[in-house]
Amino acid sequence: MKKRLIFPLVLVVVLLFSACGPAGGKGTNMDVELVSEMEGTVRVALAGWQLENGIDALTGEESIGFNQFVEDVFSKMYPNIHLVVTQIPWENVRAKQQAMLLSNDVDVLYTGGAFAYQFYQQGLLRDIDDLIEGDPNFDPSIYLEGLWNNAYSVVSPDKAHRYGIPAVLGKRMIVYDKKLFDDWGVEYLSENPTPEEVLEKAKQMTGTNPVTGEQNYGVWFSGNSLNQSTFVALSYAFGAKGGEGTLADLGSIKWQLNTPEMAKVFEWLGEAATLAPPAFINGQGAENFGLENNNIAIAIDSTGGAAFSEYRASGNSELIERFIPVLNLGPNGEGWVATDPIIMAKNVQHVEAAWEVMKFLSGYETQRWLHENFLNTPTLKNADYVDPKDIYTAKAMEIAAMANPTLLDEANPFYSSEMVPAINGFISLAANGSAPDIASYLEDLQSDAESWSASQ
Repeated sequence: MKKRLIFPLVLVVVLLFSACGPAGGKGTNMDVELVSEMEGTVRVALAGWQLENGIDALTGEESIGFNQFVEDVFSKMYPNIHLVVTQIPWENVRAKQQAMLLSNDVDVLYTGGAFAYQFYQQGLLRDIDDLIEGDPNFDPSIYLEGLWNNAYSVVSPDKAHRYGIPAVLGKRMIVYDKKLFDDWGVEYLSENPTPEEVLEKAKQMTGTNPVTGEQNYGVWFSGNSLNQSTFVALSYAFGAKGGEGTLADLGSIKWQLNTPEMAKVFEWLGEAATLAPPAFINGQGAENFGLENNNIAIAIDSTGGAAFSEYRASGNSELIERFIPVLNLGPNGEGWVATDPIIMAKNVQHVEAAWEVMKFLSGYETQRWLHENFLNTPTLKNADYVDPKDIYTAKAMEIAAMANPTLLDEANPFYSSEMVPAINGFISLAANGSAPDIASYLEDLQSDAESWSASQ
């Protein structure tokens, strides 16, 4: 999920807008027409969105907040729909939004993918299949198919029902530093690198740089990730599905965690852990990746954010020409894809108005505003407003188009609560030269998983 901390307080704003807002800035100066004169009040809870205008710390340019965006765009499209907006910092989102749903204080929400899935499993969200079927103006084909069809944050585990629309995509790709490859005389990564290729080339670039004399590290990945996205990408690469079954019936999952395929995943993690900067076990150590003084050759599940932000601030393209994104580790470039949705409360007050708001918050106009002001990654097939030089967003969307989640996903409560800490623990031990026996480790994990399912 995308986590941008905006304000420490929850802001509640009642927006009563007319259709005559002033001309806006980035993401608001688009041509819009009246969509509907429908009347209604819709209560909206937004995780982390910036409400007020501000100044981008990197570029010095004004960023347009949600309030002005609504005034300049939404109010022209829906002049008689009033919004009551609550902005919630990411660290409080799950508890706050769950409380709002339980007390019937919200109609439409933007939230993290795992939270949306949890809310749906708790029976707090409304299916939207009937709204889609009854709306000839809504076109699902505008969204990346992998997200629309498969993301747990928008469809039920059995894919029989839809409860959300994908709104924001998380970037996860492999990025490598051409300069370090050149310094070491190593061939660049292929467009769809295998785990073996990454490991082999990372080994060649760990040590004292022959040109600069500085310490280099061959690879970086997060050793304490909350979703262990690198593990998920490796599971695709080695065909380690984790089990057979569906998240709709947790008690019937046939776990497959002590398999040769899963052992290969852990073997790779154990070797890679010795090629990363020490701070990677705390999710740190890559603060300079994407910048001039970088010392890491390959970053797994990177965003390219630092390099592109520098280009955006200065117009200098040297760094985006140096830090090159490629596909993730899966056979076709798959990896873990984070998808944050727009969802509707089960006990919505005004269904028709809420549906219009839901479409707007996940539609072209809003996604363009989010990208142009905050670089959020679109979930749309045709995001024609993305800078052609933004190679990182383009690559993330390419990977997302083939998204097909397995049981090894943050939506799986056993994976997120039991497996991820175990994986992170293994990585930490391996980094310190004391990796446990993989076969025994996986036997214990298999036993824990079977006991967990039996208790469901």
